[in-house]
Amino acid sequence: MDGHGRPDQAMALLVCLGMTAALARGCLHCDVHFSEKFSFYRHHVNLKSWWVGDIPVSGVLLTEWSQNTMKELHLAIPAEITREKLDQVAGAVYQRMDQLYQGKMYFPGYFPNELRAIFREQVRLLQNAIIESRIDCQRHCGIFQYETISCINCTDSHVVCFGYYCKSSAQWESAVQGLMHYISVWHKQDVGTRAVYLCTHWTSVTTPPCVATA
Repeated sequence: MDGHGRPDQAMALLVCLGMTAALARGCLHCDVHFSEKFSFYRHHVNLKSWWVGDIPVSGVLLTEWSQNTMKELHLAIPAEITREKLDQVAGAVYQRMDQLYQGKMYFPGYFPNELRAIFREQVRLLQNAIIESRIDCQRHCGIFQYETISCINCTDSHVVCFGYYCKSSAQWESAVQGLMHYISVWHKQDVGTRAVYLCTHWTSVTTPPCVATA
């Protein structure tokens, strides 16, 4: 490769990293009620503790909720969740948060500790929901896909998996042929399109972040 290609590669890397930083949000942020709910939580945090030191700590926890969620997921697969499971997790989180906010003034340290507990439970629920969806996908024979929402940028997406649950050798042979066809079609796609796809879907699980190359 000559020196003329390096600036383009560097620019592609910067664009990819910039998009990753700007779009990383956290799964719960993709729920339609998130902004309204957490705006209320942030604006009423000063009414929930006897100790003034709890207020800034709790405010930071609520403000950084989304980005900390992405940091704590620790998934080996892309962070993509079905709308149904996102609704379930969001409903559980809002229920616990609303119950916490319905209480009267709390003693020092209690409120931020409860927020941390809800946050950890949310991460666990999201991890389980994402993994369970992938496992359910693999309980098919051959190539299968299901509709999801990307936790990185909240766009509609889909997950493609290969299921091993074939009931006959004929089904298994057909499944393998389907897989080879899928790989062939994917390989022939435009290189730039594949690079964007990889950058969008794998950044959350790669270290260092993805590099879009041509």
